[in-house]
Amino acid sequence: MISKVNIQEKFSQINDYWNPRISGELNDSYMKMVKIKGEFIWHHHDDEDEMFFVWKGNLVIRFRDREIALHEGEFLVIPKGIEHQPVAEEEVHLLLIEPKTTLNTGNVVNERTVSLPERMDER
Repeated sequence: MISKVNIQEKFSQINDYWNPRISGELNDSYMKMVKIKGEFIWHHHDDEDEMFFVWKGNLVIRFRDREIALHEGEFLVIPKGIEHQPVAEEEVHLLLIEPKTTLNTGNVVNERTVSLPERMDER
């Protein structure tokens, strides 16, 4: 089915943090939406690159040797194997484009791991 997605409307349906939702598919990748706040865990992805696109707010991605700040309208691709930690002092709305096999916590499995994200309803 072909349908458009209103990003702002979809974000209004998300009421929790660190729980990515599938909002679309592109080849072997998911388009995910997530609200975040606070610090995530240090992790890396062995086999997948990861893209963070900031729709709303300001995000810092920590690396072991530096930090990169992302603001609304900016994105960053983190190559596979690079350890990182997303940090959001205030609420941030993110769009993620990732292979379907990508775990949100990468090489770490804990209470924040979402093995199969929920699909957002199509309206």
